[in-house]
Parts: sequence; C-alpha cells; structure tokens
Amino acid sequence: MSEGLIFDIKRYSINDGPGIRTTVFFKGCPLQCRWCHNPEGQSSTPEVMVRAARCLKDCSECLAVCPEGALSKSGAIPVLDRIRCTTCGKCAEMCPTQAIEMVGRRLNATDLVWEIEKDRVFHEESGGGVTFSGGEPLSQPDFLDEVLELCRKKEIHAAVDTCGLAAPEVLDRIAAKADLFLFDLKTMDEQKHIAFTGESNRLILENLKRLAATGKKIVVRIPIVPSINDDTENIRRTAGFLRTLEGISEISLLPYHRLGRDKSKGIEKESSCLEFSSPTEESLERLKADLESRGFRVSRGE
Repeated sequence: MSEGLIFDIKRYSINDGPGIRTTVFFKGCPLQCRWCHNPEGQSSTPEVMVRAARCLKDCSECLAVCPEGALSKSGAIPVLDRIRCTTCGKCAEMCPTQAIEMVGRRLNATDLVWEIEKDRVFHEESGGGVTFSGGEPLSQPDFLDEVLELCRKKEIHAAVDTCGLAAPEVLDRIAAKADLFLFDLKTMDEQKHIAFTGESNRLILENLKRLAATGKKIVVRIPIVPSINDDTENIRRTAGFLRTLEGISEISLLPYHRLGRDKSKGIEKESSCLEFSSPTEESLERLKADLESRGFRVSRGE
C-alpha cells in the first residue's frame, strides 16, 4: 500500500464542490504561483511553520526538546535555524499553542479514507463528499489513484482540484476514477503564466481539452488576481477557449486574499509570494456578468 504526503484535512468545507465536503490537501506542486493561497503546499517535503504571534512569552519548551539546537528566541519570538533543523517535529509536538507546526505528514490510503469516512453522515445528508486539493494531488498519482479506488468502493463522491500540470497518462488514469474535476485556469497569456507561476500553460490547456473530451464533469476555477488576470482581454480569451470544449459550462471565481502571504512568512518563503490587492466587489461582479453574458454559469468562491 502506497503512502502519501498531506498537510491538512479541512472538514465541513462548502467551497470545494457540491454539498458539505472533506478537503484533503496534498503536499507538493509543480507550479510556484506568486499569489498562492497555500504556499506551505508547494514543497514536496515536510516543513516547519513558525507562527510567532502564537508563541507564549515565558515558554521555551521547544528549545529544550530540539536535538539539533536549531531553535532560539529573540524576545518572545521563536527563531528557527533551517540549516540545522532536520524537521524531526519534536518542537511541534511540544508546543502548546501551535506556534510551531509540522507541515506535512504521511498517511497510507486506508488510514486517509478512514479519516474521510468520519464525515460520511455530512456527505450523505448534503450530497457532498471528499475533495483532493493541495498543493497538487496529481503530483502523487499512485497514492491518489489508490485513495480514489477506495472511495469508489465505499461510494464516496470524489473531486480532484488540480492546476492541470501533469503527464497526460496520469490525467487519464485519475480521470477514470474521479467523479468531478475542479480545474484551475490562471491566465491565458503564456508569458504571464511563466512569469507568475514558473511554468508554461500549454500542457495545462491541452490537458483541459483532453479531460473535457472524456465527458467528465468539470468546473473551471479562476483565481482572480488584480493586474494579472482580471482584464477584459483575459476573460474574453478564457471564455473563447472554454467554448471550444464539450461540456464545460460552469466557472467559479476565486478572489485573491492575503492569507497565503502570512503563511509564507511562517515557512520563510515570503520572497516568493508577492502581495497583490484584493479584487473589489464591483470588479468581481463585472467579471461574473461578463462571463454570464458569454453563456456560462458563474459562482463565487472564497
């Protein structure tokens, strides 16, 4: 049985597919989006997150248990020497306020589905299920495949939230077992895509075409980032591309927020996470109306 690396399980989610859902966040992503809401999900290895504001001023338990002496304090602020740190997790286990957290833990498929099944009553009453998000779930295909197979046997509705950057054969394999895809489109402009995510969007667009051809249920999700993809030209090109595909009629707009910026500080990667302004209510309504006028059903996420 394969193991996977996840960094969170969010229960009672209402924004990751139909009904009440359990959202499982896979660790590791091929994109490095500069606005990422979950920067702690980008690395494919466990990390230590330090949230200084949660630290108790008079507590030094984490310093006492660190076998590498990688922790110190500057006043009431814990300071982690990441070169010396071996991510053993002992400091996080000892911390009473979660000022220090381990981001990333390994689970086998059976144990993960057991966690998902704890919410079965909410899934069944609301028409919900589980959503695999990240990070990027397609970056752990063997594990995802095994979990999806177990979900299918237990009749748990399974959605995959993906950036779409994966080998076509991986996409085909997962599409055969998933019930729904939440497919992110960042921007149609390839040069902007490279500049702000680190990768071209060519394979992503080809994969969306490929997935649509299977007849699989797909909701396209667009993270709305002012100055990056909220212009009329990008919306026109996005709608034009989606109209060429069979069966895609639903779009969800996800407004940029600053929570990712705060989390990036906790893992000391703030230089890779830029801060943008949040879209205004007026701009979101304008984009929604524009897409609806082009024949799409449009919802607002968070």
